[in-house]
Amino acid sequence: MGIDSTDAQTVVCAPGVKGNKVTRLSREGLTDFILSNISKTQELKDPFYVLDLGTVVSHMNKWTQSLHNVHPFYAVKCNPHPALLGALAALGASFDCASMAEIEAVLALKVPAGRIVFANPCKPEAHIKYAASAGVNLTTFDSVEEVEKIKRWHPECALLLRIKPPDDGEARCPLGPKYGALPEEVVPLLQAAQAARLTVAGVSFHVGSGVVNTSAYRGAIAAARAVFHTATRLGMPRMHILNIGGGFSVVGSQFDEAAVTINAAINTYFDKELPGLEVISEPGRFFAETSFTLVTNIIGKRVRGNLREYWINDGIYGSMNCILYDHATVTATPLACTSNAANPTCRGAKTYRSTVFGPTCDALDTVLTEYQLPEMQVNDWLVFPDMGAYTAAAGSNFNGFKTSTIPTHMVITPATTGKQNV
Repeated sequence: MGIDSTDAQTVVCAPGVKGNKVTRLSREGLTDFILSNISKTQELKDPFYVLDLGTVVSHMNKWTQSLHNVHPFYAVKCNPHPALLGALAALGASFDCASMAEIEAVLALKVPAGRIVFANPCKPEAHIKYAASAGVNLTTFDSVEEVEKIKRWHPECALLLRIKPPDDGEARCPLGPKYGALPEEVVPLLQAAQAARLTVAGVSFHVGSGVVNTSAYRGAIAAARAVFHTATRLGMPRMHILNIGGGFSVVGSQFDEAAVTINAAINTYFDKELPGLEVISEPGRFFAETSFTLVTNIIGKRVRGNLREYWINDGIYGSMNCILYDHATVTATPLACTSNAANPTCRGAKTYRSTVFGPTCDALDTVLTEYQLPEMQVNDWLVFPDMGAYTAAAGSNFNGFKTSTIPTHMVITPATTGKQNV
C-alpha cells in the first residue's frame, strides 16, 4: 500500500490539518521549500518547523506492512501537534494519552473515546474522573492504590496490568525504574482488582523509549503470557488485550528487527489466544521523529583561531531539550542564504570545527560541539532534520524564548512503503 490521491486527500482533509496550507513537494523539494519560506520571512528570521505529512503516511504504511496485527495507539506525549494527531487519526491510528489535557486534545479532533487508552499507571484522581465523564474506558495500573482510585472514580473502566519487562533492551530512556509490576506483585494486584470487581482486560508493558536490543520484546511478551495464565488460574475472566508498548525507531533497521521479534514471539506465546487477542502498541517517535524538520537562524558568531562559534535562535531550553531528556544526537546542515546565495547548501565548501549555542544566557545551552560546518555568517540558517520526537513538546519559555510559539509549515511528499517507492 502507498499514498495515492485518495490517501493524500484523506490526510489533507483531516481535523487539525484541514484549513491550513499544505504544499505538495517532490521528495527532493524540501530544501527549496525552506529557502522559499525564508525569503518570505526575511524580516522575522524566527525558527520554524516543517511537517511532512507524506512521511507520516510512509510510516503508517511501514507499520501496517510489518506489524499488520498490531494496532498503533500513538503516544501523544511524543509530539501533540494537532496536524500530526489529525493525520494519524485519519490513517486509522488510535491514541495513548497520559493526562486529561492529552485526552482533550484527541477528543477535540472528533476521535471517538473508544480509540483512546489512558496509559498512565499513576493518574491524578481528577483526571480519572474526567476520563469517566469522557467515556475513556481503558487504562493501565501497577499498584493497589491505583485500583482503589479507579474503583472509586471510574468503576466501569477496564484495566491493563502494567508489568515491568525482564530486560530494558538498552533503551535510550528506560521506564522500568518507575513503572511496571514485579513478578511477585502480579498475583496480589490481580486479586486486588478482582476484589474491587474491576475488569482486567489484559496486560501492558513498555520496554523503554528508543530500544537498542530488540530481543527484549520477546522476553516481555513471554512475561505477559505468564500473567494471562495466572489470571486464568485465579478464575478471572479471559484476558483479550496485549499492549506491547513502544520504543520503536524508524531510523535504521531497529523497527524491522523489532517487528520480526514481536511477530515471532506473539505466535509462540499467544498462538492459542490469537483468534480473540487484540494486540496494541504505543509508538511515539516511530511516527513523529523524521516527520518534522527544524529550521533555525544564526543570530551570533565568534571566531577563535580555527574554531567557529555560532548562536542560533532555538536551543536546549527549546526544541533541543531532546539532547538532555531524550539523549538524542542532533545533526545540522547549512543554508547560507545571506552569505552564499549562489550556493546556499555550501556544496564543496571548506568546513571548520564549530560549536553551536542556543539563544539563552545559560552555558548549558550548547547544541553542537566539535561539529564540522562551512564558514557561516549572521542571518544564515541551520537546518535540523528528524526533530519531531520529544522536542517542542517538552520545550520551555526560559529567558523569554518561547518554544510554544514556533510555527509549523505543512508539506506533503510522495510516500513510500519502506521497501519501495510509490
